[in-house]
Amino acid sequence: MTDRSLHDPQAVKKVANRLRRAQGQLAAVIAAVEGGGDCRQVVTQLAAVSSAIDRAGFAIISTAMKQCITEPDAEDAETSANAPGRLTVEELEKLFLTLA
Repeated sequence: MTDRSLHDPQAVKKVANRLRRAQGQLAAVIAAVEGGGDCRQVVTQLAAVSSAIDRAGFAIISTAMKQCITEPDAEDAETSANAPGRLTVEELEKLFLTLA
């Protein structure tokens, strides 16, 4: 199994904070739906949740891209691209597009 986790403690904290904020917003949306809240307000809150989750995803991808750029390259470019734990350009593009 390869290690593809975030290695930057500041990035981990930033992403976790964004996700906690989204979790709180989602709890408010659920409460509004169950409590018969105004449709416009519910949809507005839901859009905020979606945006917060998207921003967390983009932060994860940008951190992964930084890690790929800043990690030392192996002698062989092909070995470097396929090194355990490193995401290929194609994998990063696929991750990015899942959020688009």
